[in-house]
Amino acid sequence: MIDQAAVVFEDTQIIWVGTEQALPARHADEDSVDCRQRLVIPGLIDCHTHLCFGGWRGDEFEMRLQGRSYQDIAAAGGGIRSTVAATRLATAGQLLEKSLYALEGMLDLGITTVECKSGYGLERATELKQLEVYRQLDRQQAIDLVPTFLGAHRVPDEYQQCREDYIHLLCDVLIPEVSGQKLAQFCDVFVEEGAFSVAEARQILSAAKKAGLGLKVHADQLSNGGGAKLAAELGAVSAEHLEYADQQGIRAMARAGTVAVSLPLASLYLREPYMPARQMLDAGVQVAVATDFNPGSAPSYHLPLAMTLACRNQIGRAHV
Repeated sequence: MIDQAAVVFEDTQIIWVGTEQALPARHADEDSVDCRQRLVIPGLIDCHTHLCFGGWRGDEFEMRLQGRSYQDIAAAGGGIRSTVAATRLATAGQLLEKSLYALEGMLDLGITTVECKSGYGLERATELKQLEVYRQLDRQQAIDLVPTFLGAHRVPDEYQQCREDYIHLLCDVLIPEVSGQKLAQFCDVFVEEGAFSVAEARQILSAAKKAGLGLKVHADQLSNGGGAKLAAELGAVSAEHLEYADQQGIRAMARAGTVAVSLPLASLYLREPYMPARQMLDAGVQVAVATDFNPGSAPSYHLPLAMTLACRNQIGRAHV
């Protein structure tokens, strides 16, 4: 912490930081902005969000209070399935307006970079619609957006009896199209019972890697399904959630340099364990904190709150 500080920048690069009294003479006559005793920090990065979606799922919060699990709600037609239906019905303009409102709130909290996933279309037109909304938003407002293709969020209802056809659509149609149009920087897969198996995820992520996309994995959120180990095996930049990751997966991530993304707001809303961040840090895994902002299991983009929850519940050695 520096009291009475000065920060000198040119264009987008900070070139000097220190006390105002020690400001080099060569900068003394530069135009200045008085921050009026405010705290100046680096812009925050929310590296896991589902920013663009139709509808909300507030009714599911009441269902959880009545004892229904994430899996129970999904089996009854809620969860991702409910949001897919709402997102397919929404126009691009409606999705853009709703996402823009959230981004304005994020900027007020000091968030300046946001990773944003598709995954609420689960068919060609709506997946591309979500990613096109992100492209437009990136041009319209101040926050930098990093888009991720999450067509492998779950298998849509119309493909439940022919899963291999949906995986073909992802690998041979959508991934090449998304990459060719530069609509996303990363590809993500949800590895979980009720979503995708390790073998299916390996096939999808291998196609994404071949197409030049970076890799992310929704891993071990509701059970230990081997997602952390797969992320490490394929050289994914991150494995995200990891509430049930085992020691084998943690050690593999440390060796591979795969970042563990903690999503404590989802743990709070779902009453699930928090990711074992202290174990991961002690094992040499880098840990990031994000919000998982979405309409059901983490309906908040308040990254400072997520950071507070992580500090309180995840990194103290008493919680190992």
